[in-house]
Amino acid sequence: MSVSAPPAAISELRERIARLEGGNVRARTVLPFGVAAIDKVLPGGGLVFGLHEVAGGGNGAVDGAAAALFAAGIAARTVGKVLWCVTRPDLFAPAIEQAGLPPGRVFYVEAGDEKSVLACFEEGLRGGFGAVVAEMARLPMTASRRLQLAAESSGAIGIAIRRWRRQTKATDFGQPTAAETRWRVSVLPSTPLPVPGVGRARWHLELIRCRAGESADFIVEACDAKGRIALPSDVADGPLQKEIGRRRASA
Repeated sequence: MSVSAPPAAISELRERIARLEGGNVRARTVLPFGVAAIDKVLPGGGLVFGLHEVAGGGNGAVDGAAAALFAAGIAARTVGKVLWCVTRPDLFAPAIEQAGLPPGRVFYVEAGDEKSVLACFEEGLRGGFGAVVAEMARLPMTASRRLQLAAESSGAIGIAIRRWRRQTKATDFGQPTAAETRWRVSVLPSTPLPVPGVGRARWHLELIRCRAGESADFIVEACDAKGRIALPSDVADGPLQKEIGRRRASA
């Protein structure tokens, strides 16, 4: 006895065939960074509303601080409430607020394990949130496909913050997933000030993978109170920024 495929599976298959054939598919919304140098390397001029991966570089692979602030800045520029799922109760909410996400916009969920985080992640993407952020070490291909489809169907942005107990485990970041983009955020010395003090934080932002696009590197200033990053004026067209671009182009 034959069994009919569910309508959702048929719809997904039709969309994939249309993409392969170059046919018309529904337009997908993007969220620009507002930085021309970054937006121009992203298909559509911004982050597609779908699944994205972020991890910290160096020690940030363990603490996840810069990756969390980068994710918070993206989520802050979406519309609606934000769901943030964690397994460890060490997220510093005041720092998230400084990156543009006030307490009134965020629902925090502390799950017992990564399986529960993935379940909350998918439910959140289907549940009407503007963005869903979830911290995890592993992101299997099958799970990432479910998350990507959930984000596409609801028109939300999903951000998987990849974070490991030990830095040596960060090699898992190289495994394939269904995410639209993959980013690595490394901390740099802060913006110099003309007087003693600590300037705006800087990051080395690496776009490691971009579906239908190319990888790229940038030196940026960390998110401001509205979730916006920026190119530092002293390096925007300087030798450091250009050298990074050359290294990535020849990689």
